[in-house]
Amino acid sequence: MSAEDLKKLISDGYKLFQAGDISTLLDRYHDDAEWIGPDSDYVPYAGSYHGKQGIAEFFSTLGKTVQATHFEPRRMVAEGDTVVVTGESSWIVRSNGLSYNNPFVHVFKIRDGKVQSMRAYWDTSPAEHALHPTPAELAARKPIHH
Repeated sequence: MSAEDLKKLISDGYKLFQAGDISTLLDRYHDDAEWIGPDSDYVPYAGSYHGKQGIAEFFSTLGKTVQATHFEPRRMVAEGDTVVVTGESSWIVRSNGLSYNNPFVHVFKIRDGKVQSMRAYWDTSPAEHALHPTPAELAARKPIHH
């Protein structure tokens, strides 16, 4: 695949995520794909997921926990079998209404026209604070920003 084809594959995947079409998004992943994110004992969707079923579990847990209010891939670079994406995101915690911003970096590895792995880099601290706020943070209901 050309660099432009790789970027289109990933760009279209982000559009599917934003449209909530996770089943079609998962069709773009190999059956044994890996989704690797930062670990956190306080963020239910943090960590690594294996296979399409595991990645579907990630999206299900993410959707039950937070709602994206802004999700914008900003820069995409493709070389060889790798696509690197930088972007910005904002989220609202469903259980308490607190919001937070979190920039991200996603590194996709492509094999035979499908995603073999996705490694996400993002700061877990804003999500942890929004999901498990102090009483003062909860009372103030102030957005938690990165």
